[in-house]
Order: sequence, then structure tokens, then C-alpha cells
Amino acid sequence: MSSKPEKKDVDRRSFFKSLGGASAAAAVAVTAPIVATPAAATENQSERTKARYKETDHVKTFYRTNRY
Repeated sequence: MSSKPEKKDVDRRSFFKSLGGASAAAAVAVTAPIVATPAAATENQSERTKARYKETDHVKTFYRTNRY
């Protein structure tokens, strides 16, 4: 008689269960530090409301080549 322990086969259902559990744990580990850090605003009110669009030469070239 052989004294080797029997090898347990992993069926499809248990494989996908363990795969889903591992991916959920990885998602929690990745998103936890991101949620914990608050975002800080770097602009004041006047900077937020100022005009930012400028029709420069490269913008005019883009409009001309794309026929806008």
C-alpha cells in the first residue's frame, strides 16, 4: 500500500469561487488608500471662473486641417 496522501481535485465551481474572492479582496486593498485621502483644491474662486480657452496658432491649424 502506498502512503501518499490523496490529491484533491479542484472542481470548476470552487475554482471560480476562490477566484472571485481573491479579486474582491484585491479590489478592496487597492481602493482603500484612495478613498482615505481627501482631495485639496488648489484654485481660488477667481481662478476657477476665468476664461481658459485661447485660440492659438496650433488650435487654428487644427480647425483648418479638420475643416471646422
